[in-house]
Amino acid sequence: MSQAQASRPIPNTLTIAGMDPSGGAGILADVKAMSALGAYACAVVAALTAQNTQAVTDISPVNPSFVRAQIDTLFADVTIHAVKIGMLGQTGVIEVVADRLGHFKPEHVVLDPVMVAKSGDLLLEQKAVGALREQLLPLATMITPNLPEAGVLLEMRSVETVREMRRVAERLRNLMTHDGHRWVLVKGGHLPGNDTIDILHDGDQMIELPGHRIPTRNTHGTGCTLSSAIAALIPQTTSIPEATKTAKNYLVQAILHADALRVGQGHGPVHHFHQLWSGKPLQ
Repeated sequence: MSQAQASRPIPNTLTIAGMDPSGGAGILADVKAMSALGAYACAVVAALTAQNTQAVTDISPVNPSFVRAQIDTLFADVTIHAVKIGMLGQTGVIEVVADRLGHFKPEHVVLDPVMVAKSGDLLLEQKAVGALREQLLPLATMITPNLPEAGVLLEMRSVETVREMRRVAERLRNLMTHDGHRWVLVKGGHLPGNDTIDILHDGDQMIELPGHRIPTRNTHGTGCTLSSAIAALIPQTTSIPEATKTAKNYLVQAILHADALRVGQGHGPVHHFHQLWSGKPLQ
């Protein structure tokens, strides 16, 4: 660790998301990614799921008033430098999160509009999409939809080309607050072929982030991990593009090292602590 890194303040980051008991996605994955990247992670539980690497078998909503109590109690004591929003599940929770973040005004909000699990199970009520689009998008510093999620937010089919992704990025950016500090990251993991190009756009710059598909089935929670990594890195870097590129590189390495883990029989998790674990037990 350099002297600059040692003297740099450790940011406090918050994930507001659902609980995945398998630890591959949701708040457990978020806390792992934030911790691995040098942030102190806090968490507000917004939804409960019964799931493993193969399926979501049940979802239990969290009372919106309790979500409000968690947020209010945390912000009353802890200075939060960046917030990541993941699975909220229902309209009432979306409304509470939008209201409280509008009140506390954290400097950075990364919104990952979680709608469908890797298994294909729905994680957001259909009627809640409008509330997410109208109440949370204007509060976000960055939104990180994949191609199907972008299609749902814009009420159109999922796009299939990089050229279409550029147009979608522009349309999504127009739904956000119109200042120079708002970004859209359209993720290309659902593109056909071996390229997984992402598009980063702020209303002016259109940055293409190249990538290639990695041959592994252990990709559970990649969206959660990327958005949490970005939230952890924004307070520690000089720009949104720098934070995003560093976060993507971190995720690529987490996927490349994922096969070292043996978790479940389906889509296993990525290796959040690939940089830290030596594979040797503590003496």
